[in-house]
Amino acid sequence: MTKRYVSLPEEAEAGMREFIDEVDRRLSSDEDTCSVVEDVLIDLSGDREAYERWQRGESVSAAERVRLQSYDPCNTTLESEYYAEKDEEQFRRSKHLQWLWRQFDSLPIADNVEFALRFRRMLADHLFEECGDDCRFFKGISFTYGHNITIGDNTVVHDDVHLDDRGKLTIGDRVSISDGVHIYSHDHDVVDQTEVRNYHTIVEDDVRLTYDAMVRAGCKVGENAIVGARGIVQHDIPAHHIALGMPAKSVKIKPGWEDVATPIDDAGTNRQEERHLEYDLPDDLVVFDEFQRDIQRPE
Repeated sequence: MTKRYVSLPEEAEAGMREFIDEVDRRLSSDEDTCSVVEDVLIDLSGDREAYERWQRGESVSAAERVRLQSYDPCNTTLESEYYAEKDEEQFRRSKHLQWLWRQFDSLPIADNVEFALRFRRMLADHLFEECGDDCRFFKGISFTYGHNITIGDNTVVHDDVHLDDRGKLTIGDRVSISDGVHIYSHDHDVVDQTEVRNYHTIVEDDVRLTYDAMVRAGCKVGENAIVGARGIVQHDIPAHHIALGMPAKSVKIKPGWEDVATPIDDAGTNRQEERHLEYDLPDDLVVFDEFQRDIQRPE
């Protein structure tokens, strides 16, 4: 891919590096993660004066109080917080880091590409199970937890991508994930949608997932494959294949790999159940159906 090298003015580069290194150091220390996240968001938002006024007990409006409280992730909730099978210990920290990632993206400074890419890359080291070298994460990426994601080297994730790691996601080296892609690792029963099944979803090295594609939970997109724009992956895509459509079907093998690739006629195998992940719920967990339905199967 043809790109230009872009650099910041020396003073801006030094300030950016100092700030990111400081946040990285604090997140790597024994300091309370909530406190680190709160400090970073207050300062990046330019709200330090109002925050200190509130801390001194001076009068603030109800709206100001809500805004100032929300810098502390301990005062917030995320959708994934309500999931019954989440790992409470892992989620306690990943929630705070995910809040920092999401709130950072809502700030004007997140449009400074050079700064934002480096800041998110640093956060990925703390949030993901594993993140390789030289990855680029653009704006508006969302996760379920974050801590069930493994990403290899030199992978790029573009704007408005959803990485659902309710189960487990493994993404390889040099993967290109275009704008609007959704990769899932959980599915719902077709009769009782409150029954959730988690899976291990795999995107191998050198894959391209193009605009608005979707990968279903438990599928594998093989090495060097391409999923075309708005393709919906419902089964494994073999290595070196080009898959298009809804559902995505292999239509061609990349030129030069014909002799090593699975033949087109042999593609289309669903191995979802091989990657099913079991989980246990606590015995004392109080569960409820948010839809308040009483579904009776016909006898």
